[in-house]
Amino acid sequence: MEQKQHLTGLSDQEVVTSRLKYGENILTPPKKESLWSQFIKKFEDPIIRILLVALLLSFGVSIYQYTTGMEDAGVFLEPAGIFLAVILATMVGFFFELSANKKFDVLNQVNDDTLVKVIRNSSIREIPRKDVVVGDIVILETGEEVPADGILIEAVSLQINESTLTGEPMIGKTVDEADFEKDATYPSNEVMKGTTVVDGHGIMRVIKVGDATEYGKVYEGSQIENKTKTPLNSQLDTLGRFITKASYTIAGLIIIVRMSLYFLHIETLDWIAMGSYLLNTAMIAVTVIVVAVPEGLPMSVTLSLALSMKRMLSTNNLVRKMHACETMGAASVICTDKTGTLTQNQMQVYHADFANLKGQELNDDKLCSLIKEGISVNSTAFLDESNPEKTTALGNPTEGALLLWLKNKGVNYLTLREAAPVIDQLTFSTERKYMATLVDSPSIGKKVLYVKGAPEYVLAHCKTVLTETGELPVEDCKDKIETELLRYQEQAMRTLGFAYQIIENDDIVLFKDGRLSDEVSLTFMGITAISDPVRPDVPDAIHQCLDAGINIKIVTGDTPGTATEIGRQIGLWKPEDTEYNRITGTEFAAMDDQSLLDRIMDLKIISRARPMDKERLVKLLQQKGQVVAVTGDGTNDAPALNAAQVGLSMGDGTTVAKEASAITILDNSFKSITRAVMWGRSLYQNIRRFILFQMTINVVACLIVLIGAFLGTESPLTVTQMLWVNLIMDTFAALALASLPPSPKVMKDKPRKITDFIINKPMAIRIIGTGFAFVILLFGLLQYFKHTDITTLADFSILDFFVNFFNFTDVPHGLSVYELSLFFTIFVMLQFWNMFNAKAFGDTKSAFSGLGHSKQFLSVALVIVIGQAIIVTFGGKMFNVTPIRFDDWIYIICGTSIVLWCGEIYRMIRRLLK
Repeated sequence: MEQKQHLTGLSDQEVVTSRLKYGENILTPPKKESLWSQFIKKFEDPIIRILLVALLLSFGVSIYQYTTGMEDAGVFLEPAGIFLAVILATMVGFFFELSANKKFDVLNQVNDDTLVKVIRNSSIREIPRKDVVVGDIVILETGEEVPADGILIEAVSLQINESTLTGEPMIGKTVDEADFEKDATYPSNEVMKGTTVVDGHGIMRVIKVGDATEYGKVYEGSQIENKTKTPLNSQLDTLGRFITKASYTIAGLIIIVRMSLYFLHIETLDWIAMGSYLLNTAMIAVTVIVVAVPEGLPMSVTLSLALSMKRMLSTNNLVRKMHACETMGAASVICTDKTGTLTQNQMQVYHADFANLKGQELNDDKLCSLIKEGISVNSTAFLDESNPEKTTALGNPTEGALLLWLKNKGVNYLTLREAAPVIDQLTFSTERKYMATLVDSPSIGKKVLYVKGAPEYVLAHCKTVLTETGELPVEDCKDKIETELLRYQEQAMRTLGFAYQIIENDDIVLFKDGRLSDEVSLTFMGITAISDPVRPDVPDAIHQCLDAGINIKIVTGDTPGTATEIGRQIGLWKPEDTEYNRITGTEFAAMDDQSLLDRIMDLKIISRARPMDKERLVKLLQQKGQVVAVTGDGTNDAPALNAAQVGLSMGDGTTVAKEASAITILDNSFKSITRAVMWGRSLYQNIRRFILFQMTINVVACLIVLIGAFLGTESPLTVTQMLWVNLIMDTFAALALASLPPSPKVMKDKPRKITDFIINKPMAIRIIGTGFAFVILLFGLLQYFKHTDITTLADFSILDFFVNFFNFTDVPHGLSVYELSLFFTIFVMLQFWNMFNAKAFGDTKSAFSGLGHSKQFLSVALVIVIGQAIIVTFGGKMFNVTPIRFDDWIYIICGTSIVLWCGEIYRMIRRLLK
């Protein structure tokens, strides 16, 4: 490249001074969190914290019981079980996330040693990209990456791919102020670090390097730790506080009531007896606290998330952060980019309109030969056909679209290009708006001048227009052509006009001062409308999200017209929408937060957006109480991806975007995002089902302990039995309920509010109602067993059950081991059948519906029954049980199944009333 004399560049001393003042051209690498820190974070779960308190209390009581001889070493099984629950819940989550993170490489490794051309000491030299400093003069050529932010000194047909920052694949750059694009995201005479030159060449003066560049700011924004709590964490926090207050209240009530009863019944104060009674009361209170804590809940949540994490991968959702599985289900707003997410990110010919071309099909006549040859030779683009499944364009995307159109018509552009020698050429430039190539045409046997470019500029050099009735003067066809162009432009399409001239006289001057001369007399052949088409599955996916109550917002660096047209095509932009529903990045940046908060929920499109606009949008939406999901594939999207409750990067997106996201959509499809919402909502429903199941158990267990404390009797359930019910069985139940497949029905619901309590009113009614029903039944059984000698359930009498229900007189004997075994098994089987009701919670369908697709649920149910049989048969002293007769097993299974049949009748009535 010929250099102007005044471009001397920096001297060696100026380079040193600039580096000291402005720093090096490298990005500060992110600080990696240690494995230990990642593991410790797992203990921040609110339920885990409650379990740790319960562990200390339980361990203290166990030590006392063991040292005083009240119990043997088996007493330590309760704290051991709680400890196991804590370790399993934290380790499973830790290792699943660690495994997912290993699927990601270090995602922002930039080759800082790549050589770039600079002018220093009045000469051109190549230096590593990292050595570029503020003030350097850098030479830019096609295919090269811009090493730093700079202002252009020269620009010749310069086209920049800004997709890493704005999402737009081709932006014209110029130093001519008359050609500056007023609403451009970045000034037309500025180029940014990380963008690439797709056409032309230029010279820039560096104004920012390293972290100070726009790319550096975006990269830094992607590393800021996201302190935003996920909806599930917030709701579990609330649940944890509720359980803590409830258990402490009940424990306090036990102490007050028992001590009050003690003082009412004593005649003389015996300090030793009172101390013993007080200690026993305190132990009962601690037992209630331990029983009230849902040991299985952290495990159930972790298992549910882990299973979903694994299964979502089969639907092209690679989940990196476990809670993101569920958070997608709570999303109330999705901020999406346009290029590559809503559109295919490949320019294609939407419509070709060449005169006399029937059906726009190409054959071997003269006109078709001119069209085929003109597109092939009058182009600088190429096609990459190395992947047989997908051909991609190299170079100018618009020219690539034309070559793809030829390929789809069965034409090999390369054969035609190589057969027609180029005599002279004017490459496309933003100044002249067209490209012209003179070739020696083998198809015509003469020299032919081919011109393509902005239709209005090409028409200006035409004398005639090809029509169905022959060649007509331009004046006769201009209005019709302009009407056609306006129709395409209103649909935000790029239009190209095509013309040719057969050169009969070699004396004609075709090019003069870098432009077509006045001697040129072209014939206009037609136009093509080119667009980046919407992905076929996007409109339906957007419709599903809107039906699900999710607000969609397009954030793009493209023009307002193009963005709005895409919004219209996908069904987001409605005829009734106005300017109030869209805004440009410039207008967005100029508005204060309060003004935006008043308008933000009505915005559908933000065009010409800069990277930090998207991040600001996310944070403002969060201030409005919204759960925000963000999609993006460019480096520009990273800060917003990181700031959102859940970031969704695209599979072919930049590595920085993937690093900042929680989920990567492997197939780049918005439909996969919709599936992620369905998975998230179904997962939350499954977690709620498990909470319903376990809290019912906890209510029953607490009330049994509480009643026993008030009546002055010991609990009929031992510590080891409670361990089986509260931990092992609950873990299996978590596995069963977490394995339920997602239901498309959840997409008809509206997003839940982030402030909602995880236990809603129907759940509370079911927990309290079922819990009290179980307590009444179990208490009645205790009373029956106390006052009746029973060797088999075949002797059970309903009349005796009710007669003895309120019989609180002392009995000469306690419960036998067989009676305790029956009681323990009945308690477990009541919960077993209630698990089926929990499966059907939130639906009117039968609990048996879909069981054929829930083999894991059936397997777990079988394991619970077999496990209970094994414990009762072989548990002996450890579980304080003895084997149960076979016929009693039949009575228990059939008798307790009434829990399921009552649920089935209730659901049937609801179906009939619909």
